[in-house]
Amino acid sequence: MATRKSFGPMGTGVGIGRYTPSSRSISDSTTTSSWIDRSTLIPKTWKPYLHLARADKQVGTLLLFWPCCWGMALHHLPSTLPDMVLISKFAFGALIMRGAGCTINDMWDKDFDKHVERTKNRPLASGQVTMPQATAFLAAQLSCGLGVLLSFETETILLGMASMPLVVAYPLMKRVTNWPQLFLGLTFNWGALVGYSAAAGGGMGALHPVLPMYAAGVCWTLVYDTLYGYQDRDDDKKLGLKSTSLHLGDEPQVALSLIATGMLAGLGFSGSVAHLSPAFYVGISAVYSHLLWQIWTADVSLCVAGKEQGRKNLWTRFDSNKHVGAAVFASILAGHVI
Repeated sequence: MATRKSFGPMGTGVGIGRYTPSSRSISDSTTTSSWIDRSTLIPKTWKPYLHLARADKQVGTLLLFWPCCWGMALHHLPSTLPDMVLISKFAFGALIMRGAGCTINDMWDKDFDKHVERTKNRPLASGQVTMPQATAFLAAQLSCGLGVLLSFETETILLGMASMPLVVAYPLMKRVTNWPQLFLGLTFNWGALVGYSAAAGGGMGALHPVLPMYAAGVCWTLVYDTLYGYQDRDDDKKLGLKSTSLHLGDEPQVALSLIATGMLAGLGFSGSVAHLSPAFYVGISAVYSHLLWQIWTADVSLCVAGKEQGRKNLWTRFDSNKHVGAAVFASILAGHVI
């Protein structure tokens, strides 16, 4: 998600250093301590791992989950209900793989994160988790994710595995390009392709109806993650990192509006190929209006100036994207049945 936000079950048997709950900013946690810190039921040795997987902040999981549902719904037949077994697999897979992505991100970025106010207390940056422990935890996460993937047809398994280079490489992109959010979008929305393939019974030869929807998801991620990234702009500049938030400057509204229009066009094209009804276009028009609201009411100037109300303003807009994903899903279903 922005230059510091990435894709946010214990039992690895790995030891862990002493854990001390610490306060977090509005972007890393909505309270000074999360439910993980407050819980008396969770063993103390588990808590840093849960923070490493961002288990207390599940917006990222939903942002990974919804594109899977979009792809599935695009292939949905009007005479049948959505496949709840597939949806359950997507939900569990998104939970696991988003946590794995967070672990990968923090493993790459631990030396940067310790210099950023919002991320300096993360488990790896603060030394609560060591690199060998994080590696073992990541292996457990990826094993769980592979277990979900192996329940699909062979073609869908291969398609899912093809996303791993993107998952691993994304954290490096902020070092080499002004558009790391583009790579995040390519990664986070891969589920649209997997969802469509899974609903189609594993075929990969006829993915063309979902490709514009995948591109639409990439545009969506570019919008929400660029806005989110304004929280880290000053720190990224000091560290020599790159982001679209830095690249677009203090007035990103026009550029982001054009990108949001790209999302609308991609969704519309997929809807046309799938012969969806006008109900779909009504729904995605509402989604487009909401994205424009996010863009034009985001107070990036306050955030750039280090004001906490600016951070809260951006968090509210970022958090609303969990509803955007649901609205697109509902619009696709409505386009099939109304």
